Amino acid sequence: MTIAPLAAPPHGDTLLMPILAQLIVMIGAARIMNLVFRRFSQPGVIGEIVAGLLLGPSLFGHFCPGISAAIFGLKPSPAIVILSQIGLILLMFQIGMGFEFGQLREPRARRALVPIAAVSILVPLACGIWLGHLSAPVFAGGIAVPVYALFCGVAMAITAVPVLGRILTGYGMARHELGVLAISAAAINDVAGWLLLATVAAIATATFAPAQTAQQLGGVLAFALACIFLLRPAAAWLLRAFPVRAGEMRPVLMAIILIAVFALGMCTTKLGIFAIFGGFVGGLLVHHDAEFTTAWRRQVGGFVLVFFLPVFFTYTGLHTNLLGLTTGTDWLWLGIFCAVSIIAKIIPVAIVSRLAGYNAPAALLLGVLMNTRALMELIVLNIGLETGFLPPKIFTMLVIMAVVTTLMAGPALKHLMPRLGIMIARDVEA
Repeated sequence: MTIAPLAAPPHGDTLLMPILAQLIVMIGAARIMNLVFRRFSQPGVIGEIVAGLLLGPSLFGHFCPGISAAIFGLKPSPAIVILSQIGLILLMFQIGMGFEFGQLREPRARRALVPIAAVSILVPLACGIWLGHLSAPVFAGGIAVPVYALFCGVAMAITAVPVLGRILTGYGMARHELGVLAISAAAINDVAGWLLLATVAAIATATFAPAQTAQQLGGVLAFALACIFLLRPAAAWLLRAFPVRAGEMRPVLMAIILIAVFALGMCTTKLGIFAIFGGFVGGLLVHHDAEFTTAWRRQVGGFVLVFFLPVFFTYTGLHTNLLGLTTGTDWLWLGIFCAVSIIAKIIPVAIVSRLAGYNAPAALLLGVLMNTRALMELIVLNIGLETGFLPPKIFTMLVIMAVVTTLMAGPALKHLMPRLGIMIARDVEA
């Protein structure tokens, strides 16, 4: 009797092949641009961001629309969307566990943390709202001006924690006092920014209620207290119960950590501050164990950076068309948005840092770091675009602004770190 071979699922290849093709293009393009940008003394992550934008309608989709549609389809597939979000959660976990927050015991760091976080979001928010009202007659006809202006303000106020973290790691500042202060202030900034975004989105959809907002803030506070008094001791017990041996994590520990990180992501999603902050909190809970963090980076970290991050960058780039600015007025407003965004972040942060006791180069360095927006801002912009409260041209301007402000970080670090006596120790995988 002849046994027929098992038939493949009828739609298995149909679903799998496009995803595999997309992953090949994403990972390959991101790695090439990573190497190119590092060759020119820019952080490799910026090259990966640019690769994501170039694969979208700004270049590949514009000049090769047929091939682009054949590879990526008319819109990102659900599988790519999910992979991009998982990658962000795991990246935030690695960023959280990689920083030595004990540096914040320094008196001037404690003095500077909350003021830096406050001015880095309030001043750009106010300036963005102001620019939104000024630009509305030109670009936002038929759109509710207050909501449009609020979206502009939130987009300008965001600081990109994941990319900032990778830049700091790449330049060897992850455990330096200035790097720790910047990433801590950025984390506070982003939590406030996401709460603002949730509020603006609720206003835009006419579902805003003060009582609901107060309940959300109470939930965030309760979550923070639970992390400090319950989850932190539990994490310490877990790492003692499953210690790293010979530099290797046991599979059961890796499984428990992954389950915990994804569960924390679910919690923060329910609180309205997005799943990525669950990953960041998970990293904070285990960052004190140097053996574990080293083992995680060796066994998991490289895969996250090489596989998941290009997926996220390309997913975002597929929504972005940098060729949408066609008139002199468009380019003038682009310059205004870029200039105001840069000034509104760097100057207030530098002033507050000086008042806290940092010298001029250190204060300027902190301002430049907080000016890093990158693709986290694109999450805000995509929501505004999809809800119809950000016109396409303003969306494009703010995307360019996000890239420009992020590109500034590398040259500024290269110039300012030697003046502060900080050795530039590049991470080859940055």
